[in-house]
Amino acid sequence: MKAISELLFAVNNLRMHKLRTFLTMLGMIFGVGAVIAMLSIGAGAERESLELIDTMGLRNIIVRDREYRDEDLKKIRENSLGLSLRDVQAISAVTPDIEGQSARKRVKTFQVFSFKGKSDDSNVIGVTPSYFRLAKYDLAEGSFLSEEDEKGYEQYCVIGSRVKQKLFGQDPPIGRSLKIDKMWFTVVGVLADHNLAKDEFEGVKIQDFSNNIYIPLTTALKKFEFKRFETELDEITIRIKNIESLKASAVLISQVLSDLHGKAEDYSIVVPLELLEQNQKTQNIFNIVMICIASISLLVGGIGIMNIMLASILERTREIGVRRAVGARRRDIWTQFLVEALTISFIGGVMGILFGFGISRIVALYAEWSTFVTGTAIAMSFGVSASVGLIFGLYPAVRASRLDPVEALRYE
Repeated sequence: MKAISELLFAVNNLRMHKLRTFLTMLGMIFGVGAVIAMLSIGAGAERESLELIDTMGLRNIIVRDREYRDEDLKKIRENSLGLSLRDVQAISAVTPDIEGQSARKRVKTFQVFSFKGKSDDSNVIGVTPSYFRLAKYDLAEGSFLSEEDEKGYEQYCVIGSRVKQKLFGQDPPIGRSLKIDKMWFTVVGVLADHNLAKDEFEGVKIQDFSNNIYIPLTTALKKFEFKRFETELDEITIRIKNIESLKASAVLISQVLSDLHGKAEDYSIVVPLELLEQNQKTQNIFNIVMICIASISLLVGGIGIMNIMLASILERTREIGVRRAVGARRRDIWTQFLVEALTISFIGGVMGILFGFGISRIVALYAEWSTFVTGTAIAMSFGVSASVGLIFGLYPAVRASRLDPVEALRYE
C-alpha cells in the first residue's frame, strides 16, 4: 500500500507540471525509440540474411565456373577442362562427410514457346535430380525430375512460376508441352514461389528460379550444342553431413580441384556458412555503433531527469521541510524523489517503445528495409530506460533527503 501511495503521490506531482515533465521525457522517448529502431533494422537484416543463406544451404559447398573472354579461355583450357562431371566424381571419392551432390549446366537458347505463349528471357538449366533437394526447392504442383529421366535422356522439364504464367497463363501446365529451340519438352512439375528481398548476398549472386526451366543434365549435355571451350558444368553443389567439418571439407575440395585443374583458378568456391559468419560480424559492428549513437540520447535524457529533479528540490524545499516536521523520515523523502524519477523514465520508456515501433514501420515501408522488433530489443530498451531513471534520479533523491528540516522550513 505504501508503495502505491508513493507512486500516486509522484504521478500527482508530475501532473502539476505537465509540460516540464513531457520535455524531460523527450530524451528518454527519442533514446529508447532509436534503440528499438536500430535493433529492429539489425534483426530484420539478420532474418533476411538467414533466409538468403537458407536458399543456398547452410551445409552446402558451392563450386562455380568463372567466366573468361574467349582468348583467355583458350589458354586456360591447355591446363584445365573446367568444371566437369569428373570433378563431381573426384570430390565424392575423397570427401568423407559428403551427404549428397548435384550439378547443373545452363543452356543458351534462342527461343522458348508453347501453343499458349512465349518467353524471351527464360533460363534453361540442365540439372541432376538431387539439385532440387540440395537447393531446397518446393513444388507447387507435379513432380521433380527423377533418376530415370536422367538415365533415359528424357525430354521432361520442371518450370518456375513466371515461366508458367508466360507460357500457359491460367491453364494447368502439367502434361503440356513447350518447345526449347527445336525440341519439345513435357512439363512434369511447377516450382513454388520463394520470394527473396535481394538477388545477392555478400557479393554472391542468388538466382531467381521462378523464371527457370529445368531439364535433365544428361539431356542438356547430349542434345544441345555448346561453344568449343565451354565447360561441361557451371555449378557443383556438395552437401556435408556435419556442419563442424564444413570448413575442413571446403579446404579438401579446393585441393582436389586445384590438382584436377592444373592449378588454374577457373572456378570459385562459395561456403554459405562463411558468408553468414562474415555478415554477422558486420551486422554486430553495425548494431554496436547504432546502439552507442542511440545511447547518447538516453544519456541526454538521464541528464535532463537529473536537472529537472534538482530544480524541483529548490522549488519544493519548504514542502520537504513541512514533511520532515510532521514526521517524514529521510528515507520517505528519498523514496518520493526516486519514484518520481523512475516514473518519468518508465512513462518515457513506454512512449519510446511505441515511437520505435513507428520508426521501424516507416523504415520498412519507405526505405524498403526489412525490420523486425524482437522481445529482446523491447526488454533491453525498457531495462536501460529504467536504469537511467534510477541512476540519474538517485543523486537528487539523496540530496533532497539530506536537507536540514529547520533550514528547509525557513526557505522562501
